[in-house]
Amino acid sequence: MAIYTIGDLHLSLGADKAMDIFPGWENYVARIEENWKNTVREEDTVVLAGDISWGMSLQQALRDFQFIDALPGKKLLLKGNHDYWWTTRAKMEAFFEENGIRSLSFLHNSASLVEGLWLCGSRGWIFENGQEHDRKITAREATRLELSLKAAGEEPGERVAFLHYPPLYGNETSVEILDVLRRYEVRRCYYGHIHSAGCAWALEGEQLGITFKLISADYLRFCPHLVPLSGK
Repeated sequence: MAIYTIGDLHLSLGADKAMDIFPGWENYVARIEENWKNTVREEDTVVLAGDISWGMSLQQALRDFQFIDALPGKKLLLKGNHDYWWTTRAKMEAFFEENGIRSLSFLHNSASLVEGLWLCGSRGWIFENGQEHDRKITAREATRLELSLKAAGEEPGERVAFLHYPPLYGNETSVEILDVLRRYEVRRCYYGHIHSAGCAWALEGEQLGITFKLISADYLRFCPHLVPLSGK
């Protein structure tokens, strides 16, 4: 089995907010489908790092979930800042069960052991404007990330982190998020959220002992990115 990841699919099959109007996003749904089917096998796992659907509710996002469910592989979903459909885990799981969505599950205050790797993650946050609500959200997301990393327990296997927001971007740093990553000796961190010209400022490569990789869909040219089973 292989592990892949991709963020920011921004699907809108049941809503009126398609991304085709933006440069580089032309025919993006067909490109996602073609590249995914040419890359991912049924036995593989794909981590979707947030901003999955523009649907404002689970029902409005249903066609997007069905589209993803029909693609090969098991999918683990993280919340992004535009996933307005996201609600409690119990409600989301019940909705998937009611609608026959079988290959989608959630990476939320939890970890998943796949091929010897512990897949962990959270939405994350960037303290952009210095507002008090940013401070609270950052602290909450750091707690959620720690809960995910803790879920691996003392079992063997590298912990690999997936975030929606980059913990480092330009002059902005999520100190609390980075502290959690370092305390749990995370060596690899994949993140999305950054698009178009902003990708030039995205951190890729090693920093503070962690190797960072941007995996937003447009940056990856809408093809899931392989997560090596060894960090070496």
